[in-house]
Amino acid sequence: MWGTLAAMSGFGSVITAMVTPFDDAGAVDLDGTAELARWLVEQGNDALVVTGTTGEAACLTDEEQIDVWRAVRAAVDVPIIAGSGTNDTRHAAELTGYAKDAGMDAVLVVTPYYNRPSQAGIEAHFRHVCAATDLPAILYDIPVRTGRKVSTELLLRLAHEVPNVVGLKDAAGDPGETARVIAEAPDGFVVYSGDDPLTLPLLAVGAVGVIGVATHWAAPVMAEMIAAFQKGDVARAAELNARMLESYAFETGDLNPNPVPTKAMLNALGKPAGPCRPPMGFAPEGLADRALEVHRRLYA
Repeated sequence: MWGTLAAMSGFGSVITAMVTPFDDAGAVDLDGTAELARWLVEQGNDALVVTGTTGEAACLTDEEQIDVWRAVRAAVDVPIIAGSGTNDTRHAAELTGYAKDAGMDAVLVVTPYYNRPSQAGIEAHFRHVCAATDLPAILYDIPVRTGRKVSTELLLRLAHEVPNVVGLKDAAGDPGETARVIAEAPDGFVVYSGDDPLTLPLLAVGAVGVIGVATHWAAPVMAEMIAAFQKGDVARAAELNARMLESYAFETGDLNPNPVPTKAMLNALGKPAGPCRPPMGFAPEGLADRALEVHRRLYA
């Protein structure tokens, strides 16, 4: 069932929320962006999210975001999902309106952050932004960053009433509520794990895959884990998940929040990434060595 749902979504099971490569001066590296996108697809990603949280969208201008969209679209032929949400409803709607002309296949719309609106305010935001495009829209619920949890009732209402709301990236950390969303959503509505360590638990309640971070370097293992689970080999899925635990722990933390470790990993592997823009900034000394250790053990 899960494999069929993933295919129906048009986006597949393994999707990376891609970093935005910068050069040493902090400018967007569009050639590196295209190169990285191609490599991620070669590693087994079914689709890519660009200019999301991991892509440092909050530190990009609209023009830079659209340039990134176009560069990735020209580089690969898998589905591309544009992170087009902001905390400003009018701004998010305007940016979302550019996605189709830039060749995007869908948009990812995050809960408005910082403002801490009511559920009614969140609903108005999502409806207005999704109305700005006829592209499929995936809602993104990540209360640890936005300061607000989107209620299950609201998620279900939007899934049933807004025609282009087709899915959810779930980073809310409550598999019980996710199970309810999946059970009560309309046919064709898909849920992706938005938190790598919870991917296997969310698959168990009906999620179709992951929009991940560790998938920058662990996509083959993640794909194998999801495939094993879909075939009913839960023991093998659990074994593969255990192999990725170190990668999950590495990808973010208080000392080195996402995407600092991911860029350290890519740089260590010789892939385009560069530094993060402030306020994230440069990776601390020793993180590259740690990255290579994590990578070596994953594929040992």
